Amino acid sequence: MDEINLLSCMTAHGLNPDLHTIGRIRSPEYRQQAYVMRDIFALNLVINPERQAAREIARLLKYPGFLKIDTFAKGNVEIVELRIDGKSPLKNTALNDLNHIVHCQVLVCAVLRDGNCIMPNGSFVLQEGDLIFVTASTANLSTLLRNLGIIARKAKRVLVAGGGRISYYLVEELQKSGMHCTIIERNPDRCAVLAEELPDATIVEGDASSQGFLDSEGVGDSDALVTMTGLDELNIVISLYAHSRNVTQIVTKVSRAEKNKILDDLPIGSVISPKELASNTIVRYVRAMDKGQGAAITVHSIAGGKAEAIEFIVDKDTRHKGEMLKNVKTRDDVLIVSIASAGKVTIPYGSSKFIEGDDVVIVTNTTTQIKTLNDIFED
Repeated sequence: MDEINLLSCMTAHGLNPDLHTIGRIRSPEYRQQAYVMRDIFALNLVINPERQAAREIARLLKYPGFLKIDTFAKGNVEIVELRIDGKSPLKNTALNDLNHIVHCQVLVCAVLRDGNCIMPNGSFVLQEGDLIFVTASTANLSTLLRNLGIIARKAKRVLVAGGGRISYYLVEELQKSGMHCTIIERNPDRCAVLAEELPDATIVEGDASSQGFLDSEGVGDSDALVTMTGLDELNIVISLYAHSRNVTQIVTKVSRAEKNKILDDLPIGSVISPKELASNTIVRYVRAMDKGQGAAITVHSIAGGKAEAIEFIVDKDTRHKGEMLKNVKTRDDVLIVSIASAGKVTIPYGSSKFIEGDDVVIVTNTTTQIKTLNDIFED
């Protein structure tokens, strides 16, 4: 209950003012209050898994073709997830030849193949079924999609299966971008509530598990389908049907956070887990509490949790400032994937350098925690 969570944070802070409090506040009614009155409620961080999931889905719908997007360097750098299918121009391509296909500056920083996370080198050859994680500047994302032959047109008509909290937050967000949204919900009372709260959306009482009903609601003509029912299995089945009806973009919600190869191999589009998003946010906050010199400012889990992308600011104690990267020995399980200097993003190569104040993003599949940028160096 939100009220108990708020009371717990206030009580804990009263007993120990030095505590950091993280509260899960899910109700839309408390959303604005919890933010405006966070000092009164003694809240250092408010977690709303449903709203967070909705924002993640909205970002994906605005960049069709990407399965996941993580943002760094004040929104100037992205790490995006793509699947290599049978029609992809990247199939059977060595990474050394990548730029001849995408015609923009990108870096494949990790590959998930057969459940294993690989930190590839230039001779690595991409295969059908690979999940690849690509670092690019935000400005290059549209170019990347276009040159890969992936439709880059933002969705205009979105069909949402299930009318829970995530659906409410999602439609509220999508309508700001001018998208027309239809929510399918079985419970008539919930339909009435949604119709009142979202007057510009279309609310349909019906069973999203019925293929005939989905067809009657024009699933095949939709730009995107988002499955938000309370059953993971039903969400997966609906998404599979949408794939058979050639829906361009599909997002599937799963409640259980653990990733498995079965889901990776199914054509169900982007998989979103609100619990996983919330736990990752808490982990990032706790790790960022380390106020030591050179501490990480952003941490994202990628490749099904088998790798991390970590953002640092180069400070006065960072070693190897001003040295060309080809002369700097880093650990074998670490890759420097971007350097942002005065708002300009560079995908690093041998002669690249970083200086004090630069924003550096690294990717690692190590099991040893990297706390500072100096931890990535071999010497």
